[in-house]
Amino acid sequence: MARYKLVVAAIVLALAQIGFLGSMIVGRAAILRDGKEVLLKVEPVDPRDLLRGDYVRLGYDISRIEVEKIANLPQGELTSVEGPVVVRLKKDPDGYWRATSAWLGSAETPAPGDEVDILGHISNGWSLTPGSTVSVDYGIERFYVPEGEGLAIEEEMRKRNADAEPELRSFGIKVAVDSSGTGQIKALMDGDTMLFEEPLY
Repeated sequence: MARYKLVVAAIVLALAQIGFLGSMIVGRAAILRDGKEVLLKVEPVDPRDLLRGDYVRLGYDISRIEVEKIANLPQGELTSVEGPVVVRLKKDPDGYWRATSAWLGSAETPAPGDEVDILGHISNGWSLTPGSTVSVDYGIERFYVPEGEGLAIEEEMRKRNADAEPELRSFGIKVAVDSSGTGQIKALMDGDTMLFEEPLY
């Protein structure tokens, strides 16, 4: 009888784990499938060695937000407190989406149809004095590629840049953003050329 209970408990635990993992996968796929697409200009963290192993470390021009763009700065506070930040993006004529404003916590108004709010996170200690910038993490700072694909992507970027400097040129990341502001990377872009697309599942 005790053995039977142990087997039942193990099956229930396994099903709970499978359900949890399944919900994570389905949630991510829903964002990729239904989220509004934005193209973010990438600022490589280390332009001399962008690809490390089987993932790409990324920084964006929206990773640093000018304090003047934060609409609800707390009165009398000189440094940031850890918490969420909403950054409003608008598409520029060059096709990249850039920050137009931001709010600590939540946005005061919904984004108009031609803009998108993306949810990020700010850590403690960033200066909130005029002229300063704060660093925002969006959870999209790493782009994983299948094993062995990283070198091929790097070589393709270098080949496209053969007539220019030997370092990598600017490229973009296509991100899907859902209605709550959560972003998921969809694709690695070089101009209009898709170098790698993230599968739904």
